[in-house]
Amino acid sequence: MNNPWKVTAIAMALVIVTALVTGVVVANWTGRELERKAETPQAEPLKAAAVRMAAAPQSMAQATPSRSIIESCNKQAAQQVGTQNKTAEVVKDAAIGAVVGAAVGAAGGAIADGGKGAGKGAAIGGLVGAGGGTLFGLNETRKHDEQYRDAYARCMRSRGYAS
Repeated sequence: MNNPWKVTAIAMALVIVTALVTGVVVANWTGRELERKAETPQAEPLKAAAVRMAAAPQSMAQATPSRSIIESCNKQAAQQVGTQNKTAEVVKDAAIGAVVGAAVGAAGGAIADGGKGAGKGAAIGGLVGAGGGTLFGLNETRKHDEQYRDAYARCMRSRGYAS
């Protein structure tokens, strides 16, 4: 690395990639927050559910819900949140991360080693990208599961059962 322009080019490439990834992640968080606010039930349905629970006998809040109520709330939560094939989603995110990482690694390796390091850079970038994509996919799966549990709990509370 005798040439300072190579070091500068690599540093600029890393800064650009970091900025792009940060922008995508922050935009994704912001979009999810807006969706979550839109899905939040209005105050009236919550008040109506609170009145029903207050008027319900004490034994109902402690009772175990019937199978039909459980199935109904599961269906309602699935409709609100949607179903997801967790394994396929995580594998897809890992593959996308690997491809992007390999491309960035190949470019960085080619710049750093004058074309000779493209293969090594692609291999390293692919591994790092696959790891990052897997973590991203697992995090998205966790968020989906949280949304499903919240929707199920809202349904059960609206029917007078404590969650």
